[in-house]
Amino acid sequence: MPPNTIQTPLTISAVERDTGLSKDTLRMWERRYRFPQPGRDIHGERVYLPEQVEKLRMIKRLMDRGQRPGKLVEHSLEALQDLCQGPGEVQADGSGKDLAAELQMVLDLIKRHDFAELRKHLSQGLMRQGLHRFLVETVSPLNQQVGDAWRNGRFQIYEEHLYTEALQGVLRGAIGTMPDVGRPPRVLLTTLPGEQHNLGLLMAEAMFSLEGASCISLGTQTPVWDIALAARSQNVDIVAISFSAAFPSAQVCDGLQAVRNQLPAEVAIWAGGSNPGLGRRQIAGVTVLENLDSVAPALDGWRNCAQPT
Repeated sequence: MPPNTIQTPLTISAVERDTGLSKDTLRMWERRYRFPQPGRDIHGERVYLPEQVEKLRMIKRLMDRGQRPGKLVEHSLEALQDLCQGPGEVQADGSGKDLAAELQMVLDLIKRHDFAELRKHLSQGLMRQGLHRFLVETVSPLNQQVGDAWRNGRFQIYEEHLYTEALQGVLRGAIGTMPDVGRPPRVLLTTLPGEQHNLGLLMAEAMFSLEGASCISLGTQTPVWDIALAARSQNVDIVAISFSAAFPSAQVCDGLQAVRNQLPAEVAIWAGGSNPGLGRRQIAGVTVLENLDSVAPALDGWRNCAQPT
């Protein structure tokens, strides 16, 4: 950096808006990982240098691909940038190279418009890895790669739809084979009006089902009042709502607040997805899940609290 360059620090609210990481997450990482290490302004409030914010952006992007923050914070900004430019992290055992090749194979199949082979390849990946690893290690980074390809003009909209339809078919088949063990909680899954993307909802349903939760999916674009009616009629414990990056981020918090206002306090609301609006502000009675790996500990916490004393 040139010696005369002045770095203007950002407030924690600005960092939250910029990165999609909530204030609570930033404070928790500060305690747990000792990163980021903010300064303080004249009022004693946290402020962050742009270099830290850039590193946080890289970490959030890699988390959306299924990687864990505890390992990412140890990397330099340059190393994180290299990871973001590639399809996967290369591990010491070479598994990252296998992941990179796997992702490239799927991208090639999409570009060749070979729907049958694409679905077969994804199904084989699911059987080889198991559902949890398939979702975290393959599907999450694939979604990022396909989304980047669409935004950069390398994929057309119909090619992105081709991938989505193939993957949805594979995930629905996997979910359909899992028995409903009837273990609490009962989870109602849906999206708000205007959110047409179903892939994140299916991924969440798969993770909940893996953990033994009873899932009821309403599909996409359910009006708030109908979410409340369904929650009551189905006697659910949790309403889970998915937000993709395509949903207007300015409407996320208002939408969640509207749902919260219609539900009794004992019904929890969990929200997740890639939308940066999820980190803009906290809403009482709403829990934001940062990634798919957040589902299991969140369910463990719910079950521990629900156990009779």
